[in-house]
Amino acid sequence: MRVANVLRGVPGILTEAQVAQSAQHLASLQLPSGLIPWFEGGHSDPWNHVEGAMALSVTGHLAAAAAAYEWMARHQLGDGSWFNYYVGARVKDARLDTNVCAYVAAGVYHHLVVSDDVDAAARWWPMVERAVEFVIRFQRADGSFHWSLDASGRVEPYALLTGSSSIFHSLRCAVALGERLDQHRPAWELAAGRVGHALRHHPEAFANKDEFAMDWYYPVLGGALVDEEARSRLAAHWSRYVMDGFGVRCVSTNDWVTAAESAETVLSLDAVGLRSRALELLAVTNRHRRLDGAYFTGIAYPQEVTFPDAETTSYTTAAILLAADAVTDSSPGAGLFRHGVLSETIDWPEPGCALVDL
Repeated sequence: MRVANVLRGVPGILTEAQVAQSAQHLASLQLPSGLIPWFEGGHSDPWNHVEGAMALSVTGHLAAAAAAYEWMARHQLGDGSWFNYYVGARVKDARLDTNVCAYVAAGVYHHLVVSDDVDAAARWWPMVERAVEFVIRFQRADGSFHWSLDASGRVEPYALLTGSSSIFHSLRCAVALGERLDQHRPAWELAAGRVGHALRHHPEAFANKDEFAMDWYYPVLGGALVDEEARSRLAAHWSRYVMDGFGVRCVSTNDWVTAAESAETVLSLDAVGLRSRALELLAVTNRHRRLDGAYFTGIAYPQEVTFPDAETTSYTTAAILLAADAVTDSSPGAGLFRHGVLSETIDWPEPGCALVDL
C-alpha cells in the first residue's frame, strides 16, 4: 500500500496547516462505526459519506477512509443498495437513490488510485459489483436512470440530470476498477455509453430542474460533456449561477451561495483545464471557513447570514478538500474528475434515436 501524500496547501488560498486542520475536523466527525455524519449528532447519507471518505484518503487519513468503506460493506442491502439516510445505526429515510448507490464505485476506485491498496479494493469489489448491478436495473429505455425507489419500493418514473451525470462518472470508475482487478464488465461500459448519449443529446429525457446549479455543471463534472462543449456550457450560464466574488448559488433564483456547489464547480473548471478560474472560485470559499477548519454550508446575501443558521457540514469540508487536491495535483487521485483520465465511452444511442440518421 502506498503511503498517502499529504495534501498541499493552495498558495494564496489555503496553507498546508489549514488543509490539515480541515481534514482533522472531518476525521473527528466520523463515528466509531466508520459512518461520517453531516455534523455531530446529524444524519448521514451514503453519497456524502463516500465523498467524505475520498477527502480523508487524499489527506492521508487512509485508515479512516477504509473504515468508511467497511461501513458501506456492512450495511449494504441484499439487492446491492443502501437507504438514503441513516442516524447512527438507525435508518432515517428508506428511499433508495440510484445515484447514491452508484457512488461507492467512484469512491473505491479513488481510494485504490490514492493508496494503491489492491487488497482492499479486491475486498470491496463484490460490494461495488452488487451496487452497480442494482443501479443498472433502473436504466430507462432512453439511457437515463430512474432516480429512486420510494420507501414502499415504488420506482419514481422520472430521471434527474444531476443524478444520471454522477452515475455516468461512477460507471466509468467501476469499469476502471474492474480492469485494475482483471474483472471486465462490458455491460457496464454499454450502460455508460447509453446514459452518456442521453446526457449529451437528449435533455428532454430528464426532469426540468435547471434552477439548481448542479444541473448546470454536473454534465461537465461527470464527464458527459467535454472539450469546447463543456467549456461553452460553463461559460453560457456562468452569470446565472455564480455570484462573482461570493461563489455559486445553489438555486439560481436565490442569492444563497453554498460552498459545496462552489467547490464542485471548481472541480468542473479543473476538469476542462480552466485552472486559473478554478483557483479564483476556490478562493471565495474562504468566506465560509471557520477558525476550526469547518465550513459553513451556505451564506445568504446581501444580509451575509449563514443558512441554515451556523450549520457546517462534513460534505462541504470534503468537497473543498477534493477541490484543493485537484488544483494542486497533490494526490494520485487529483484527476479523478479531469477529462481524459478515465477511459472514454462509446456514444450509444437507443434504437430509433433520430440522431442516428442525421
